[in-house]
Amino acid sequence: AISSAKMKLNISFPATSCQKLIKVDDERKLQTFYEKHMTTEVAADALGEEWKGYVVQISGSIDKQGFLMTRCPDPWQSVPAVEPRRTGERKRKSVRGCIVDANLSVLNLVIVKKGEKDIPELTDTTYVVRKSLNKEGKKPRTKAPKIQCLMTPHVLQHKRQHIALKKQRTKKNKEEAAEYA
Repeated sequence: AISSAKMKLNISFPATSCQKLIKVDDERKLQTFYEKHMTTEVAADALGEEWKGYVVQISGSIDKQGFLMTRCPDPWQSVPAVEPRRTGERKRKSVRGCIVDANLSVLNLVIVKKGEKDIPELTDTTYVVRKSLNKEGKKPRTKAPKIQCLMTPHVLQHKRQHIALKKQRTKKNKEEAAEYA
C-alpha cells in the first residue's frame, strides 16, 4: 500500500515573475522528485495533464523541522552551515542535505522549459490592450496606457477632501497670524 505523503510544491516561473503553491497528497506524483539532488532538472509530467512538457529544476526546500536544503558534503545529514549575512548575525545555522525525500514540507521548483498548455496564474500573461494610431503619410504605431496607480472615484474624492482640509488649515493659520499681529 502506498502511504499518503503531504507536500507542498512552490513552483515559480521567472519569465512572468509568478509563483504558485500546490498541495500534493498523492505519493505517485512526488515519486519523480525523490532521490534527486538540488539543481537537478526533472520532467513535471507526473504532476498532471496540464504539466505535460514542462521541465522544472529543484531549487531548494524546507523540511518538516524547518531546516533549509543546501549543498553540503554529506547529502543525508543535517549539519550546521556557516552563512552569516551581516555583522553580529549568528554564524551557524542547521541545514539539511541536498537530496529530496518524503520528510520535506515544501519543495521549491523553477520552471526551466515551458510545456504545451498554459497554467493559470503562473505561465499565462495578460497584455494591455493597445490602440492603433494610423495617420496618412506616417508610419503606423500603437499606443497603450501606462498604469501606475488605479484612480477610482473613491481615491479622487479622498484627494479632493485632503486638498480642502489643507486650504482650510492655511486660511485658519493666516487669520490667527493676523489676529496675533
